[in-house]
Amino acid sequence: MNNYEIMMNGTVKIGEFAPEFEAKTTMGNIKLSDYKGKWVVLFSHPGDFTPVCTTEFIAFSKANTYFENLNTCLIGLSIDSNPSHLAWLYDICLKTGIEVPFPVIADRSGEIARKYGMIANSVSSTETVRNVFIIDNKGIVRTILVYPMNVGRCIPEILRIVEALQTADCNNAATPANWLPGEPIIVPAPTTCNGLKERAKTVERDKNGMSWYLSFKESDCSIRKLDNNEIKKMKTKNNKKQI
Repeated sequence: MNNYEIMMNGTVKIGEFAPEFEAKTTMGNIKLSDYKGKWVVLFSHPGDFTPVCTTEFIAFSKANTYFENLNTCLIGLSIDSNPSHLAWLYDICLKTGIEVPFPVIADRSGEIARKYGMIANSVSSTETVRNVFIIDNKGIVRTILVYPMNVGRCIPEILRIVEALQTADCNNAATPANWLPGEPIIVPAPTTCNGLKERAKTVERDKNGMSWYLSFKESDCSIRKLDNNEIKKMKTKNNKKQI
């Protein structure tokens, strides 16, 4: 496997159990297994006291309540030391009044970063690129995102992915392109001729789709919805003042 493949996929793949780890953080020692029953967004950043990372931590902190409402915990990571993390987070608080409400892992040896494929040797032999691993409440990796060092993440999009995954799971369905919380979801396509005919009749009658293989319905689950206005509000807040 070459460096590019390691950067994109690492040793962790979608659908596999996330590797267990134990780590020192700004909130004490944690293990991934401590989060059993909760969803986790594990994200790495290249380094403390860096401009893009600072804006991301502010944005993640502002969105933390929204993640919590979806039974989701945030965990940050870089290879910087715990004292460095603490000094940086304290500086953010002093300058902005924003307290970072989630743990930040001090992965000094790079053991966790390498286990998850967060280090791309073609970019840097030590710094972690901007990875995001969305892990479900069963400990399975459901989404992997990789960003370059010079492009900040869109936190509302990460939040949308979490809710899309949860909505799709509880409905045994899928979400369409550009789906936003509260919008219709895609009904699984029929797998038999009789099912196809029935679905075609339903689509013709209810005007709820394009064809037998693409039809929609409202969500049947009671996941707390983050409506479109809230998403717009979050984007506005993040764009208005990063620091």
